[in-house]
Amino acid sequence: MEVLNLTSEEFKGMISAGRMRLDENTEYVNSLNVFPVPDGDTGTNMNLSFTSGAKAVKETDSDHLGEIAQALAKGLLMGARGNSGVILSQLFRGFGKSVKELESIDANQFAAAFKNGVDSAYNAVMKPVEGTILTVARESAKAGTKKAKETDNVIEVMEAILAAAKKSLKKTPDLLPVLKEVGVVDSGGQGLVYVYEGFLSSLTGEVPKEETPELDELVRAEHHRGEVHEHVHTEDITYGYCTEIMVRIGEGETVEDTFDYDEFRNYLDKLGDSLLVVADDEVIKVHVHTERPGEVMNYGQKFGSLMKIKVDNMREQHSALSADKKAETKEVAVIAVAAGEGIKRLFESLGVDYVLQGGQTMNPSTEDIIKAMKKVPAKHYIILPNNKNIFMAAEQAAKVSEVDTVVVETKTIQQGLTSMLGFNATHDLNSNKESMTVEIEAVTSGQVTFAVRDTEINGVSIKKDDYMGIIDGDIKVTNSDIKKVTIDMIDQMINDDSEILTLLYGEDGTESDAEEIGKAIEEKYDDIEVEIHEGGQPVYPYLVSVE
Repeated sequence: MEVLNLTSEEFKGMISAGRMRLDENTEYVNSLNVFPVPDGDTGTNMNLSFTSGAKAVKETDSDHLGEIAQALAKGLLMGARGNSGVILSQLFRGFGKSVKELESIDANQFAAAFKNGVDSAYNAVMKPVEGTILTVARESAKAGTKKAKETDNVIEVMEAILAAAKKSLKKTPDLLPVLKEVGVVDSGGQGLVYVYEGFLSSLTGEVPKEETPELDELVRAEHHRGEVHEHVHTEDITYGYCTEIMVRIGEGETVEDTFDYDEFRNYLDKLGDSLLVVADDEVIKVHVHTERPGEVMNYGQKFGSLMKIKVDNMREQHSALSADKKAETKEVAVIAVAAGEGIKRLFESLGVDYVLQGGQTMNPSTEDIIKAMKKVPAKHYIILPNNKNIFMAAEQAAKVSEVDTVVVETKTIQQGLTSMLGFNATHDLNSNKESMTVEIEAVTSGQVTFAVRDTEINGVSIKKDDYMGIIDGDIKVTNSDIKKVTIDMIDQMINDDSEILTLLYGEDGTESDAEEIGKAIEEKYDDIEVEIHEGGQPVYPYLVSVE
């Protein structure tokens, strides 16, 4: 079967089938939600959002494909709910822009529209996260573009898009640790796959084979649904109000300014996190987590009238979730010692149950470690000291603990993070210790800090206040230029087997310098993949791991 030129009627049929396929599987997509304070269930949000778009299409009498795509985008924008719904709306907003002037489209135009949708979605998210719906959309659009160079058949392009989307979805747990921890794929990505399945079924005239999830997977998803809030305490929520507004541009007596997308988004970015801003010529829609929802509303009114307002107290939601869940005794709990909010988040995302603030210059006591263990009821414990100066206190805590406890002798934060790749909650204590210790052997740790006095160590002359590059405990390089020290240190860390470099910038490091360092490394080493994270750690402006 061939479709060489996609007509408006065929496109309408795709939209209708996509909506029905998503609607049929809404509850399953909901079951994949794992985050502590969701803005609503992902499946429900995506279904309601896409239904709004489909309704707008149904109400359109046009037989011009570009106009139908515009109606879909407008309906999605107006009905978008939660992060997943907003991102879905942006995928089809970009799609619509690409085909705006076209009455029908060929395979190349079809593929280009998906690619444009991905660009629009990534631009709408201030800090895109891989392992989500964004990744599934991007990798599937890329496959569609490639296929369109080989065929004129729209159906074959859609088949390639769907196949790549399914493949990408399966990989999401490898990109987002919290998914791997829970044992599910990304919920937004799964929702998008269902939409694409509907698209293809409409083009081929075939009902897609129902891929019923395995019972174990459904049970696991349901059991873990909402449980990740155990890794977040209510008092740790920095921005407590999930705030959504919709503004009709240029309307009302409060209008003071002309809307500029970048200026608008940059202003709101300073008020919180999880920011999404989408807009067309008539409407702005905002989602942000903030401490000042009133300021978000007041700022929106400078550009038009408020059409919709929604504010949820996430602390109240989180407390309710925590109160509803009875305290459970875990089989194995992992306690890590670390400093820096960014590093704390990284450990928690990898499955650490409690992060005890401490490290270089602030070593916790045995009592501190025991108290940390008591915060997470468990039958067994694993302690990650992440500093050789904490080994003894950790070992002492293990000895006096009333339950079996082991210490994995992680000397650095980097070793601690890497060791978690070997952790499996279903394995016994000694097996976990062994596998986590093996993981440590694969990482080289680098630390950048400054010298407090003049000295010479192992042939390296060091001047007070100069920066030092320390590799696995040995000072290797020194210089007054922090970026040069970091790059020179990394040069000594990399060998022929190196594949991944992770750079954590601390309180005295900067994101811009970290990006410059990362760029320099990528230009020098073609085979090295560089990841940059905000660690927020004291003492060390930069921590580096090479694996």
